This record gives sequence, structure tokens and C-alpha cells, in this order.
Amino acid sequence: MRIIGGKWKGRKLNVPSKSWPVRPTTDFAREALFNILDNRIDYETTIALDLFGGTGVHSIELASRGCLDITFVDRYRESTKFMEGLVKEWELPIKVVNSDVMKFLAAGSRKWDYIFADPPYDMQGIGEFPGFLLQSDVLMENGFFVLEHNSTLNFSSIPGFKESRNYGQSVFSFFGQGS
Repeated sequence: MRIIGGKWKGRKLNVPSKSWPVRPTTDFAREALFNILDNRIDYETTIALDLFGGTGVHSIELASRGCLDITFVDRYRESTKFMEGLVKEWELPIKVVNSDVMKFLAAGSRKWDYIFADPPYDMQGIGEFPGFLLQSDVLMENGFFVLEHNSTLNFSSIPGFKESRNYGQSVFSFFGQGS
């Protein structure tokens, strides 16, 4: 896995175990998403949240482009330990949180401009997740949330849905406040 843009473009990220319960976003899909984000957010002023962070590649892509306030959340301890090591080694502006995402959101500790969530495709209750997140009062008024999910799911009827982009088996659905 490699970083596709910004300061660390081309740098490889070597995940220590193939047995991790993660499914990293493909370079192709990640590059497509960041092409969209490049036109929608100012990285240097964005407050970002990466849910179900896994390998941390999404957070690192944000930092590589100049984002200075990133929170990474994952409940899998090996992922957070790996990310903590990268934060220290690469001097990344990323706060690492080892927590269940639903509990983290329910605590509502602060608000973010941009939220990315890449839950397991077979996560129980994934259909309700966008509504739960939007009702958790963690998204800033003009912020938006991107959910990566399997192409068999369609969230267009969920309040707050804005659009979706399909990249093979992966789909990015965009949500914001309001309908």
C-alpha cells in the first residue's frame, strides 16, 4: 500500500500482519476519492475524523495533504498500536483513539468538518449507521461525511444523502446535514 498524494506521495505503508481484520481501500478508489476531496475541502483548516481507521492510510493521506487536526478511531488494538507507531515515527498530526466507533460517536466529544467511515462491509446495522452518525451531532453544520460500503447497498433514501460514487465493489456515499 502506498500514499498517493501530498508530502509523502509514493511512500509505502507496510501493514505488519495479513491476518488483520481490515480491508484497505484500493489505491484506485482512494485516489478517486481524494480527487473529489481535493476540490471540496481546504486540508489545512479541516478538522477530520477517520472512523474504523484500520491501516490508517486515509488519515495519513489527509496528513500528507496538510491536514493538521485528524482523529483516528478503531477498536482493534493492533490497528491503534500500529497507528500510534506511525504517528510517532512520521510525526503525524493524528490523535489515535482505541474505541468502539458507536460508543465514540455516542459520547459526542466534539465536531468535525469531514468524517470518513470505512466499516466492515458485513457490519451489523450498517444500514442505520449514516442516520446514527448524523444524529450524533458530531458533524459541523457545513461539514460532510463519506461512507465507504459495498456496491450492493444503496443509501439514497437516507435523510442527508447527497450523492454516491461507485469504484468497482466499493462505493463512496456522501452525506451532509439536511435532505
